[in-house]
Amino acid sequence: MERKLKKLKDALGSKINDSIVERKLYSYDATAIPIEHTTPIAVAFPTSSEDIETIVKICYEEDIPMVPRGAGSGLTGGATPVVDGSLVISFEKMNKFHVDIDNTTAYVEPGVITSELQDYVESIGLFYPPDPSSFKYSTIGGNIAENAGGPRCLKYGVTREYVLGLEMYIKEGKLLKTGNPIIKDVAGYDLTRLVVGSEGTLGIVSKAILKLIPKPPYKSTIMGIFNNIENIGKSVTKILTSGILPCALEFMDKNSIQAVQKFYPAGIPEDAEGVLLIELDGQKESVEKEKIEVSNILKSLGADVIPAENPQHEQKLWSARKNIGPALANIKSGKINEDIVFPRIYLSEALQKINEIAKKYNLTIVNFGHIGDGNLHVNILYDKLNKEELEKAEKAVDEVFELALNYQGSITGEHGVGLTKKKFLEWQLKDVGIELLKAIKQSFDPKNLFNPGKVI
Repeated sequence: MERKLKKLKDALGSKINDSIVERKLYSYDATAIPIEHTTPIAVAFPTSSEDIETIVKICYEEDIPMVPRGAGSGLTGGATPVVDGSLVISFEKMNKFHVDIDNTTAYVEPGVITSELQDYVESIGLFYPPDPSSFKYSTIGGNIAENAGGPRCLKYGVTREYVLGLEMYIKEGKLLKTGNPIIKDVAGYDLTRLVVGSEGTLGIVSKAILKLIPKPPYKSTIMGIFNNIENIGKSVTKILTSGILPCALEFMDKNSIQAVQKFYPAGIPEDAEGVLLIELDGQKESVEKEKIEVSNILKSLGADVIPAENPQHEQKLWSARKNIGPALANIKSGKINEDIVFPRIYLSEALQKINEIAKKYNLTIVNFGHIGDGNLHVNILYDKLNKEELEKAEKAVDEVFELALNYQGSITGEHGVGLTKKKFLEWQLKDVGIELLKAIKQSFDPKNLFNPGKVI
């Protein structure tokens, strides 16, 4: 191992850090539940594509497992090394981007912070829609690895819809370029879309070409307050079949409202059974017209409707939605946060069944998320010091995933598989699907050195 480490240091100098402090700091990510992990032999801090090429070549020659890492904000262990002798590759110093305004595209290094790219392109009248809750600190590279989503993805689509091309290094340090700065491209298999969401298991991405769109000139938010969960599901269906497509259509159940009101008071009634937050965007005249129509739909199903009074009120409501996760730490010391997906027509029924699972195991389950596209964040809370409660929580997780699959849904909408959902991926894809995934992995990475132990 010393010889291997010396080879990396000779080639990359101070860009390889093997201090025990750095190695420990980069040995885990934001995954909340206890997961297997190991301490890497070192952390690499590349600053260019040439550095990545060098790293991959040496690691492939010397059989060194590579774990790519953005901001470490993932929730399924994707950036956590699990194989002894691994090298963590941190992209925090590859944080440059260039915008081609005329072609409405951006050329982006993997370490660019999502919000920094968004703020810049919006300042010049353009728009990069994917908005994971971690957008203030997550990176474009991490978003690509996980195919990140967010509230706005109901209308605009997830990260995959905005990646036009990639530069990446695969087995033996070979350069693979996929796609181009063009919208239409059906030349061969769609390798770009295959790599997006592959969680760093197929190679190391060094650059991305992203599609940008015009910035919507106007937006407005309304809140619907319900005393009946069933009517929430009906409202979602009625809005989305009315000819109106909101930018975002978000849900909070009673437990999440009560938790966030104590953590970040935003004036949401704590006795409500649930709340819908709806953002509409586009031309001002059409947004205002849609706002009236959506309000009428909500009222027809028994909701109290509160429009955002001004941009500050609007910001407060959306900040409340995005602060639910941190707020839950005040309820219990442990949290299993899953991001299952249901077809929208089953949402009301599924929410009731999730509450039945909570009662069965005497646990608190908090539900919120992107109800417009069926992507729910199911948070199972438990006491970390109570082994019996943790065991109950793990059994409840199994039942929640079974429920999603029984309703023709998915085990994940945006968090990815990583370490924590490998068992459940087999439930969803069955033997034939897993066999194909393994064959794809083998083609890109026959030595199994790119983020080994994840996904499959």
